[in-house]
Amino acid sequence: MTTNLSDTIQNIRFVSRNLIRELGFLNKTIAGTGLPGSFVHAIVEIGTSGELTAKELSERLLLEKSTISRLVRSLIEREEISESRSLVDARQKNLRLTEKGEKTLTKINHYAASQVREAISPLSESKQQEIFTGLASYCAALQNARNKSPSDTQISPPENLIEIRRGYLPGIIGDITSLHATYYNSLVGFGDKFETAVATGLTQFIPRLENKQNEIWSIVQSDKILGSIAIDGEDLGAGIAHLRWFILDKKLQGTGIGKTLLKTALQFCDTQKFNQTHLWTFKGLDTARALYEQNGFSLMEEYSGTQWGKQMTEQKFVRSLPSKGNA
Repeated sequence: MTTNLSDTIQNIRFVSRNLIRELGFLNKTIAGTGLPGSFVHAIVEIGTSGELTAKELSERLLLEKSTISRLVRSLIEREEISESRSLVDARQKNLRLTEKGEKTLTKINHYAASQVREAISPLSESKQQEIFTGLASYCAALQNARNKSPSDTQISPPENLIEIRRGYLPGIIGDITSLHATYYNSLVGFGDKFETAVATGLTQFIPRLENKQNEIWSIVQSDKILGSIAIDGEDLGAGIAHLRWFILDKKLQGTGIGKTLLKTALQFCDTQKFNQTHLWTFKGLDTARALYEQNGFSLMEEYSGTQWGKQMTEQKFVRSLPSKGNA
């Protein structure tokens, strides 16, 4: 059956209104917090990033500067966030969650995760991914339209469609290696040693995807891999999953897709009944650490070394298989 554009527009508007109602955005407060929606979104964005400037928060929430100023002032008065001068630029103030704000964020995350889990857990994995892909595609289309200049009336192809794909993809070793090499060279100056180690590890792992305890997921946009995560269920011994190659292109950071990618991998670990999931990262990646800890990981070890050509402190995080009561 063919549906014309006018009907599709009306159908999308109808579903969008229902979605807003189901998520509770017509209420004065949301997520069981007693806070309005803009406050909740601000707390989530600041908590997820570790810290943000008011300008960055304005860009994330798509709110005007004056609105953000009032919002920030109210959250400071409520002792949900704190404000401090940047050590890099004295003219700039950084916003961080207070201890009270961290508790509010935990409450928000628990409420939201429970809401989504209750809705999608009866569905198949393919249906769950279909929901995510559809929402991500629609969000990207809205963003594309918002960023388009008024004179640009030509309809663009759906090049912003973002998908999470499972398993081997052509070029996966080179693309994931490039993402790691570029990111860590820019961040801390890693060179050929690090890039070679990533490529070697992937080359050894990819052929083992035929074993059911191993899996890899990629974020794909316009047939280009812009992110990845893998679970290696063999290299650390029986009952232990190794979370590897978790990386996200800079332009996708802060969109929430990294959270979805991590949760997808951890759901796989729990389905496979791994007793523990281990990962290694570097000290100082505070946003990543917050994400790991929100998902049940705890810091177990720290040690310094120069194996990547620079003095770095590596960290080992461990997550145990959730009990049924906490799943």
